[in-house]
Amino acid sequence: MKSFPSLLLRAWMLLIAAGLPAVCFAGAYDDFFSAVKSDNADEIQALLKRGLDPNLIEEERNDTGLILAVREGSMNAFDVLVNARGINLEAQARNGDTALMIAAYKGNAPAVAALLVRGALVNCTGWTALHYAAASGSNDVVHMLLDKKADINARSPNNTTPIMMAVFGGHIMTVKLLLNSGADAGLKNDAGMTAIDFAVKYGYKDIEEGLTYRLKRAGKR
Repeated sequence: MKSFPSLLLRAWMLLIAAGLPAVCFAGAYDDFFSAVKSDNADEIQALLKRGLDPNLIEEERNDTGLILAVREGSMNAFDVLVNARGINLEAQARNGDTALMIAAYKGNAPAVAALLVRGALVNCTGWTALHYAAASGSNDVVHMLLDKKADINARSPNNTTPIMMAVFGGHIMTVKLLLNSGADAGLKNDAGMTAIDFAVKYGYKDIEEGLTYRLKRAGKR
């Protein structure tokens, strides 16, 4: 398999052969990701105007500029990239995270809102943005995702649900929010654990008692 630098060089040579500006690759790769990390929107704008692909991928995590901007909290860079022509909102980092998932975990409501209004996918196979928002106790983001029909009982690859992630993080208000929105606290993951089991395992007595009460009231315990 060819290395990334080799592929980059080949693409650069093809651009030259086609008469396209070499700025797309010659030095611009490092400049682009440096500008994202430093939140330099003007530099990013200039590179995009000169023909840079907004979906370039950096090697460390397979992040696009958009993903990196969310990860770094570079909101000026994010604003430029989320509005860039041809931007891929569904690009994934090496671990499968999308920009929406990272924004949800970080509780970055403005980034989540911008991605949602542009059509970022809320529901997908495996881990979802709702799992991530629940894990960090980002209630504003949980509300936003549910308003966009996020699957409240979405199953991760090991069948963990968002409410389990909220319990794991000890976020009692997020647990209540998910319960009030219809989450099923009786579901089990691949280890046979329910949300209550998570509460017991990690010592969240208040969450355990609240979940037990709700399940008894619903006739499920």
